[in-house]
Amino acid sequence: MLSKKIAQNLQLNEEQVQLAELIGLFHDIGRFKQIQIYNTFNDRISFNHAELSVQILFDEKLIDKFNVTALINSGVAGTLDPSLEQGDIVISTEAVQHDFDTTVFGDPLGEISRLGVTFFEADQDMIEIAKEASKNVPEVTVKEGRIASGDQFVAGGEIAERIKSNFGEVSAVEMEGAAMAQVAYLNEVPYVILRSISDKANGEADRETVLNGSLTLNTPIVIYSWDVVVDALMNENIVTEKDGVYYITDMEKLLNYILEGKSWKDIGLESLYGSINIASTDPITSSPGATYYGLLLSIMCGGEVTENNIEQSLPKLKEFYEKSGYMNNTPADLFDMYLKTGVGAKPMIVDYEKSIIDFANSNPDGYNQVKDKIRILYPVPTIWNSHCIATLTEDGNKYYDAFNDKDIQQLAWSKYGFRTGVTGGSYDVSSVGVSGIPQTIDTTVSGLRMSIYTRLIEYLGE
Repeated sequence: MLSKKIAQNLQLNEEQVQLAELIGLFHDIGRFKQIQIYNTFNDRISFNHAELSVQILFDEKLIDKFNVTALINSGVAGTLDPSLEQGDIVISTEAVQHDFDTTVFGDPLGEISRLGVTFFEADQDMIEIAKEASKNVPEVTVKEGRIASGDQFVAGGEIAERIKSNFGEVSAVEMEGAAMAQVAYLNEVPYVILRSISDKANGEADRETVLNGSLTLNTPIVIYSWDVVVDALMNENIVTEKDGVYYITDMEKLLNYILEGKSWKDIGLESLYGSINIASTDPITSSPGATYYGLLLSIMCGGEVTENNIEQSLPKLKEFYEKSGYMNNTPADLFDMYLKTGVGAKPMIVDYEKSIIDFANSNPDGYNQVKDKIRILYPVPTIWNSHCIATLTEDGNKYYDAFNDKDIQQLAWSKYGFRTGVTGGSYDVSSVGVSGIPQTIDTTVSGLRMSIYTRLIEYLGE
């Protein structure tokens, strides 16, 4: 797996390589379920990946295979304790989810409904063991204290003051420890959390010098359709085929058909009912939906969205949004419905290119049943969804350089459907056995600034 490959690239010893692989497996349990359902790693718009990981481990009895008798959660955290400095260690006495709020039902802030528990106490024996082990770490302060978890980075200000006001003395603030503590409580497994202080949550985290970085894992927006639909769109001169790949070469014409309310029957598809439409997830609540609507906005603005032309195009975009009707909240559900209900219910949907590779890998029999009828359409232009890596140390540079390794690029592509490296990469797109995928993505619009996405989502939600 990828973590093992990176560890080997860093020339770690065999024990460290095995540990890296195990950590990767545990991490993937929650993270890749998260990306499968929501197409995002952002906990705030999906779910707490750490809580999901431990939930899967216990609910599906996977944890039993490892004979787990205790849980230790380690990592970095900010601190609200002025006596602690960067590099100091906090050992949990208890953990609380500072942003869990069911006060509307009469629960205290932070209390987990139906459990009646706000603070999950760490195991005292494990605390003592952690204190003894920490004596081997020179020149740092080790302190026992309360840890507060939540789905946000706490840099100080109002949020930090609110946490202190609601939960008293908090030694460390992070994003996942209390979720693990809750599951440990439910399963009667002792736990302790260890946190190394990375910054003081006093208004601004310490600044770091970025040595290197780039958009490392990429997947473009595509439109999935069916053979009969694509044939009709080709007759309308909206779609063209080149070297076995289908491109929407007149996106503006297709968008106008939708805005004008043209029906499928108008383009010769007598068996399909209703108006021409491209199903997508909701841009207000979904990452791929927002990315797709960012692409539409770019096209409506002539290829480049600026503060000057965005207001002219937003009304047209909202009209398109309102004509789209019901939208699924998750791309996984939408792609599943596309496959299960077929051309009659889902003639065209928006998703990422990586989804068809995930499907072909996870369900080869299912893919073989539909592969001759499925068509992948590449909008011209399209837009990237990208995950970046920024390095802060020389060891980080080694991790970054690992993504230039041909085997890792091939693994990222063939296993997860992510394009890596420079345009085209050094991987072979045909290796996944999915037809209709180009080696390179040549025509894209620039990614939008966050302020543009914020304005887009706000306008659609008004």
